[in-house]
Amino acid sequence: MTERVATTPGVYPLPDWAKEDLADLKGHQKHDLVDGDEGEEITAVYEQAREEVVGRQQTAGLDRVVEGQLRWDDMLAHPLAVHDAVETRGIVRYYDNNNFYRDPVVTDELTFDGDIAGELEAASEFADAESLQAVVPGPYSLADLATDEFYGDDADFLDAIADFLAGEVEAFPEVETLFVLEPSLVENAPSEGEDERASEAIDAVTTAAPDDTDVVVHTYWGALDEKVHAHLLDADFDALGYDFVANHEDNLYNINEYGTKDSIAAGVVDGQNTLVEDPEQIAERADWLEENTPAADFETIYLTPNTELFYLPYSTFEEKLAALGEATDIAEVKA
Repeated sequence: MTERVATTPGVYPLPDWAKEDLADLKGHQKHDLVDGDEGEEITAVYEQAREEVVGRQQTAGLDRVVEGQLRWDDMLAHPLAVHDAVETRGIVRYYDNNNFYRDPVVTDELTFDGDIAGELEAASEFADAESLQAVVPGPYSLADLATDEFYGDDADFLDAIADFLAGEVEAFPEVETLFVLEPSLVENAPSEGEDERASEAIDAVTTAAPDDTDVVVHTYWGALDEKVHAHLLDADFDALGYDFVANHEDNLYNINEYGTKDSIAAGVVDGQNTLVEDPEQIAERADWLEENTPAADFETIYLTPNTELFYLPYSTFEEKLAALGEATDIAEVKA
């Protein structure tokens, strides 16, 4: 029987109280954003907010709990934005939506940093290893969002990003699951030849996780090009994520035509829309997926929002977590 696991791809909105406190402590200018060297007062706010969002996930009944990435001013670009070898410069549009991030310009060799591992260590105080889930940007997306002024070659830069992320993953505390977020594979798909390099870079990151960690490569904001999909399946990981909110037809086609991994992450909750799905509706979408992939026999279906959740008001975010947790309860009752 297929196991259904309720989880999220992380990158959460801040609680309203934390936004207000941080606005007073940090301000809103570029020099006030997170740079990895926050003072005690700012750190205390993030610590309290982290404990709150971990508790919200547990109360909602999610099977996997993330740290929340509440310090991430730059969405997926954060691990570079806080690195000593990176300068953050002008404001750049985040894909084609109305969010923006600071352009991370790599000006020196990318060495080990440990920022994400530190966040996970802090989250592990509130969640056990059997439920804790790590979240990292994928190497292709991170290289796509960044600017290179050191390596001088696109392939070398991608390899350097992959090596950097692999080193970060190796430093993680024990986690049950790792989500690797790769929206650029959809939004700015690699060309022929680049698709194979992207798969190799992802493999370098996913294989850095311990063998007993389930690794999910999550793609969203549409469907993968067929060749990109095929090359991605060559990488070593456990589950591939599909955005069934933005494009269910092409994602279903890729699965049925070319196959997929033994497990799947199904983006069936809209991470950008304030309309809250009913738990029954989420469960029915998972049923639909299984019914329409007759050749697949999934070990696990990770039920998840299709995108990161920082777009949502905090109260809506809480409601979506609750609906997700209840959706897997419905599946267990049916079984």
